Amino acid sequence: MVADQTSGFTVEDVTVGRYAHGFGVTADGRSFAFRTHRSTLTVEIYRPGVTTAVPAPEDVEAVAVAPVTDIDLDDERSVVALVRDLIPQATVVPAAQPREATTVRALLGRLGAVIDGR
Repeated sequence: MVADQTSGFTVEDVTVGRYAHGFGVTADGRSFAFRTHRSTLTVEIYRPGVTTAVPAPEDVEAVAVAPVTDIDLDDERSVVALVRDLIPQATVVPAAQPREATTVRALLGRLGAVIDGR
């Protein structure tokens, strides 16, 4: 666990390297997760009160993205510093709308019900 005394956030788990990722808690108590994909690091901050171990996409409240071309992904301090810098820059995402059932999804749902014998 890495706690930053100046900004008040905590990184509870971090894995470094090409596929660096981890999670933690912001200074105001919201959980967040980060991951790298190609040359970009994405931080997702979740809404307050998420009780599940794995938040759903609709639980994402804010997102921040930055290139990782200027940091050493094999250095834990560099990765944590980038995450620390990104948290205040996160922009609020619109609330996820429930998905409308498509024809294919409805058909697959009915086939699944027939197979299950409902």
